[in-house]
Amino acid sequence: MKRFYILILGVLAATTLLGQTIDQKVDSVLNLMSLEEKIGQMTQVERGALVEINDLATFSIGSLLSGGGSGPETNSLPNWISMYDNFQSIAMQSNLGIPMIYGIDAVHGHNNVEGAVIFPHNIGMGCTWNRDLIRQANEIVAKEVAATGIDWTFAPCIAVPQNERWGRTYEGPGETPEVQKIMAEE
Repeated sequence: MKRFYILILGVLAATTLLGQTIDQKVDSVLNLMSLEEKIGQMTQVERGALVEINDLATFSIGSLLSGGGSGPETNSLPNWISMYDNFQSIAMQSNLGIPMIYGIDAVHGHNNVEGAVIFPHNIGMGCTWNRDLIRQANEIVAKEVAATGIDWTFAPCIAVPQNERWGRTYEGPGETPEVQKIMAEE
């Protein structure tokens, strides 16, 4: 009987959401969320820091990140796809079934995946002053990231690094706004 009521509740919720604008749908979902679920949705966890995979649903975690060296046990495209699909299916088991956002640090290629194209860092690409080359490289990275199912990459980075003490100065294409413009402008 409990399953029947859950089914009816799901049908009513879906029917209610169908006629709403996006803003109304967002407000409806937010009104159903507890404070803990809202906090979870605003949290990004590094994949390697997950203690239990079910924590994705338990804590309504909104985002996972694969930083350097944070991939599946066997580094291959099929295993990346499987890992992403598994995480996404667990996230969808949360109370409201909200998909997670998966991020990856692909700042000079999808270098976490075996066989992906590796490009020079942005500092090197900026030295070319070649907008077409930079766009082509970014398109390749986008296609390779999308092939793994991942929907968010922290690239290209349009930073203006002017302080060498920042440990990631190589992520910016140069220290002047002019070079940033060729990286960002289309």
